[in-house]
Formats: sequence, structure tokens, C-alpha cells
Amino acid sequence: METKFPSKLNTLGGNMAVLQLEDGRTYTDIRAIASQLAVLNIEIDSLPTNENPAFQELLVQDILNVTEKQQILAAFNSEFEQFKRASGYQWCDLKVLHPGSQQIYALMTQSDRTHTHTDAEVLHILAGECVFGFVYSNGSQVQLMLQAEEYIKVPANTEHWFYLTPSLYLKALQYYTSAQGWVPQYTNRKLKIKN
Repeated sequence: METKFPSKLNTLGGNMAVLQLEDGRTYTDIRAIASQLAVLNIEIDSLPTNENPAFQELLVQDILNVTEKQQILAAFNSEFEQFKRASGYQWCDLKVLHPGSQQIYALMTQSDRTHTHTDAEVLHILAGECVFGFVYSNGSQVQLMLQAEEYIKVPANTEHWFYLTPSLYLKALQYYTSAQGWVPQYTNRKLKIKN
């Protein structure tokens, strides 16, 4: 079954996660989505970003220099410290993807296959949008589109896939406990649901 998410790109704000089930049902209420994903121990929530106009201007730029990336990371330092204390994350990185990014090809040819990681995968979407797909224990599949100001924690060893929407645009914070923990272990399951 082919899944079509609503065509709406809201690069800043919006809090409009969309969960698509294999049978075609969709959920847009974050509490209902969290309930549907609870069986996989996936955490999803809204996390607002800095409303400062200068900060917002950084989020709409395609390319950021090192100083600008550091400014964004510094704005979320207290969030990182909380995650560090609560879950042992060792570092935080800023993923910046746009149609001209050198990382786009690798992402499109590797992450959109079913895989697991030995560490949790944690993303805080700051701008743009992305899609995670998940496999339930009974083999059924769901897809979740996330947008700006949304946070997800995919537990270690959860079978999933990831891709960008056609905008090919995403700025997101990633939290890590170890570099090796994010290396994908491919399961090569056939996708039954994909945009």
C-alpha cells in the first residue's frame, strides 16, 4: 500500500506529526501517536525552539558555517545537559540537510532500508521534516512524519527506516552515547508502507 502524507512543508514550527498505519488510518494528535508507538517504547513529544528572530533566521538558511552551527548547539545546551544526566548521552551534533548537501545521497541510499542500531536514535527536529518507519512485532508497519519542534527517541534495536520528504530539507539535533551505536545493522525487510 502506498502512503501519501499531507503535502505541507512547514519549516518552522507547526507541530504536526502524522502517523500513517498500514491500513491507511492516520493520527495527528501527538498523544494518540505516542499511544500507538508506546508498544515499541518510542518516545515522541513537542519541544519548542528559541523564538529569537536571529535564531529563527539561522534555521531557514540552507548552509551554516561552523560559528552558526555552534550558536544553534549552544542554544540547546541546557536540553543536552538534561539528556546527558537522564540518559547518558555523551555528545550532541547538528544535522543540516538541504538539496545541495553532500550527505543527501548517502542518506537516501542507506537510511531508507530497514535497520536497527545498538544505541537509541534521538532526534530533535528544528526545521524541515523527515519520516521514520517502524516494524511492529507482528510484522505490520507504520510511518511517522515529524516536523519542526518535535522530538523522537527510538530505542536501541528497534527495526526502523528513515528518509526525508521531497523537500530534502532538515535541521535536527542528534544525541549520541557512542559513535558505534549509530552504525546501521540492516535487516533488509521489504517495506509494505512507504511514501
